[in-house]
Amino acid sequence: MSKNSCGNCRILNCKHQDGKYPKFCPTIDLTSEEITEIEKLYNEDNNREISRISAEIEEEFYCKYTRVEEIMEFAKRMKMNKIGIASCVGLMDESQTFAKILSKHDFEVYSVACKVGAMKKTETTGLDEEKTAVTGNIMCNPILQAKILNREKTDLNVVIGLCVGHDSLFYKYSDALCTTLVTKDKVLAHNPVGALYQTKTYYKKLLND
Repeated sequence: MSKNSCGNCRILNCKHQDGKYPKFCPTIDLTSEEITEIEKLYNEDNNREISRISAEIEEEFYCKYTRVEEIMEFAKRMKMNKIGIASCVGLMDESQTFAKILSKHDFEVYSVACKVGAMKKTETTGLDEEKTAVTGNIMCNPILQAKILNREKTDLNVVIGLCVGHDSLFYKYSDALCTTLVTKDKVLAHNPVGALYQTKTYYKKLLND
């Protein structure tokens, strides 16, 4: 890791403002031009409103609301009515439960599974057929998921368990603002931070050279 990054900081004066910034802190290197540019960006589109509402929800419901509740509260305050769900087929039960909850709270919901289009990996991506033996030849299709939700004119899209990289493509092609409800980790019951908590024990192999 670069020594000149936030990952090496143990002071976090940017949060507490009760000490001194380390010499490598990017905060102290900001120029007045850069600060002006960032402030300008927060006043573009609905960035200011998104930031304000996010801060309000954090303050009012800190350690009180689940992620599901936070998403609904955010959508309500942003006056978003139609929620898109981009789901892994392996998490359709969870996606359907989430959709029911949204509907009970008067949201319109449109859900798209990752295998939509039933396109083959070998034909579309050029993947060798031998590399489809475990997970099958039907590809995950995050670009089509995004395009369908764009067509449906969703106000907010929620990702539930898309694979690493597939989620990146979905974010790339989604017209609507996105957030994530579930991050896939099949080994750790979709709790990827568990690997970080276990780096001194079971998952210490992650820190091996």
